Amino acid sequence: MIDNTGINVADLARSKQFYLQALAPLGYQVRLDFEAAVGFGAEDPAHGHDPGGDFWISCGEPYQPRSHIAFRARSAEQVAAFHAAALAAGGKDNGGPGLRPHYHPHYYAAFVLDPDGYNIEAVFHGGS
Repeated sequence: MIDNTGINVADLARSKQFYLQALAPLGYQVRLDFEAAVGFGAEDPAHGHDPGGDFWISCGEPYQPRSHIAFRARSAEQVAAFHAAALAAGGKDNGGPGLRPHYHPHYYAAFVLDPDGYNIEAVFHGGS
């Protein structure tokens, strides 16, 4: 099980604002904010989750090739809200909300490219 992960971003302030807005529909918020890194998390740290968050952005040269990161949603509506919020925050559409049956019959997801070109996804596994 992965406890936390992260990416390098070219402009920390810009990416922080993007992720604050894009991940809000999934319940994510800033957990720790340092000069050169920001940790985001959705779970209540009181329930055994890292109080620093499970997704980190750090100031640095963006990775080549760009990574793909999928965030779990609790419903198809959350996937759609993520997609809309990410686009409003300046993300680029990389696949609107919908079923992706080539993954499995209930895989419902949406994809956006963040300010650095990372492929960010929200996914709901439906009835699986």
